[in-house]
Amino acid sequence: MDDQQIVALYWQRSDEAIVQSDAKYGPYCHTVASRILENDQDAEECVNDTWLRAWNAMPPQRPSVLRMFFAKITRNLSFDRVRSRTAQKRGGGELPLVLEELSQCIVRESPLEDAVLAQELDRSVRAFLRTLPDRECDVFLRRYFFTEPLADIAAGYGLSRNHVSVLLRRTRSKLRDHLQKEGFLDG
Repeated sequence: MDDQQIVALYWQRSDEAIVQSDAKYGPYCHTVASRILENDQDAEECVNDTWLRAWNAMPPQRPSVLRMFFAKITRNLSFDRVRSRTAQKRGGGELPLVLEELSQCIVRESPLEDAVLAQELDRSVRAFLRTLPDRECDVFLRRYFFTEPLADIAAGYGLSRNHVSVLLRRTRSKLRDHLQKEGFLDG
């Protein structure tokens, strides 16, 4: 079943929408969640919560790229679960590493609570990503959107872990320069 048919099922409030979503995107969403959570049971719960969140979002939303719509929901639910888990105890895993790596590109003084500023920052980062070569953009997204381990990214491209690390460091530096030019960071 294609994505538009699945979206139409959500709009019709048909239970088949969840069945088809899980059949087509369940393993993909599970991979997204398990990379963040590092726990299969928690990942499975996040995937199930993804279908509920999608059910509540459609209508009014009509996503054009269903895979990314589900990935974003799953990712956000997984981050929420990590925050909940780490509120009780501080732990390891990829998420703290990813956040530490990106810390040089994030304004620490302001939590960016202003919705307009957050939207402008989102627009600016998306514009920056469109300027990157395909591989560089993909590596960046795999690391910082999907929190994929460096070793997995390296294996996917036939690169060394160090090469991926250098590529990411250079991309973060470019992002920092871009955000400075856009006025989101002080020079």
